[in-house]
Amino acid sequence: MTDTIFALATAAGRAAVAVVRVSGPATRNVVAALAGKVPPPRQAGLRRLKHDGVALDEALVLFFQGPASYTGEDAAEFHVHGGRAVVEALLEALVALGLRLAEPGEFTRRAFENGKLDLAQAEGVADLIDAETEGQRKQALSQIGGALSQRYDRWRELLVHALAMLEAAVDFPDEDLPEEVAARARPGLETLAAEIDTALSDVSRGRRVRDGYRIALVGAPNAGKSTVLNGLAERDAAIVTEIAGTTRDIIEVPLVLGGYRVLLADTAGLRETVDVVEAEGVRRARAWAHSADLRIWVVDGFHVEHLEKEESNLLTPGDWALINKMDIADVKAVAAATTALAKRGLTVQTVAALTGGAVDRLRGDLTVHVTAALSGAEFPAATRLRHAERLREARAYLGRALSEAGLEVELAAEDVRLAARALAKITGRIDAEDILDRVFSSFCIGK
Repeated sequence: MTDTIFALATAAGRAAVAVVRVSGPATRNVVAALAGKVPPPRQAGLRRLKHDGVALDEALVLFFQGPASYTGEDAAEFHVHGGRAVVEALLEALVALGLRLAEPGEFTRRAFENGKLDLAQAEGVADLIDAETEGQRKQALSQIGGALSQRYDRWRELLVHALAMLEAAVDFPDEDLPEEVAARARPGLETLAAEIDTALSDVSRGRRVRDGYRIALVGAPNAGKSTVLNGLAERDAAIVTEIAGTTRDIIEVPLVLGGYRVLLADTAGLRETVDVVEAEGVRRARAWAHSADLRIWVVDGFHVEHLEKEESNLLTPGDWALINKMDIADVKAVAAATTALAKRGLTVQTVAALTGGAVDRLRGDLTVHVTAALSGAEFPAATRLRHAERLREARAYLGRALSEAGLEVELAAEDVRLAARALAKITGRIDAEDILDRVFSSFCIGK
């Protein structure tokens, strides 16, 4: 790379301090031109920045000599006062010195291309910047630390070991090798296939931590869905009236439960209607609920005897049934309904949504549920769709290799090689340029 790049690494706007980053072969000369004297590597120095004889600011200047830097090349940071005029003057000076503005993610892309990070770790950097909850922070930090890459590298090494045995059987069929050397690869491949199957069964957990656990409130009009939403959100996010069908579109409210991001949605009441607008709301409600991680069926406790309604068709075992309006419900009818709902595999809760204590109990129960769903003994093996795609690709090749190992050793060896290649794409050991462009384009400028 011959270009030297720069970018504002802190948020734009008025602030106490702004940080401008520089990276590339001309970094040392740029620091000397602006600060007069380059500080010792990795030591902050107070310098008066000047350009063309005009003072720009009093700043802290840091110089990082490559390869001991974030990007792996000479880099620097200018910590200046955060006024807009100061920042703009410094950026204009850098342009005048021949530097160009960095593209989104270019600093981290250079770190990847210089071997400072692998691709999975680089994605962890982006996730850490975007982290809004404790769960997102922990997952991203673990990924930056190499937890994801270490798992993929271990799997890849198992494949390479199996490939060595298969290729030995192919290349030296007449040599004095141990009998059935190719067959010795099978136990390791079977173990690895089982581990990848386990990872694929858990593939949505990483996505849920990153993007949020989706909970849909479904039910008939006037069952109390909007009241439940407002109680959990602790604000009037949805309009509540006695008129059936008040909610006609999906109202999404972000929450943080147990350190994890949750997206709670109030949906239109599910019923047959000739109203075009309400019908569209019902259609959207069904679609959102179908894609949700958890559906909570809010049941009107005053009419609890009528359970066989169309909204129940959206539910699957493990979803919740929330019997609302317990302050006016028939206790015996609720008891019978609870038994019927539990037989369908639903978790049954009772609540009077207008009372604060009941909502607090519901929030606590949801926190336990979300924490159990998103936490785990191990860091998830896939945090992005790209990872899941490559895992499925590797598993398909592995399955084919196991079916062929006893018949066509040459074909089995090629499939194992392709499986290893699929895993290598996740960490960026090998990858196409368009994949790199897609990964780093999602970064903010300055990172």
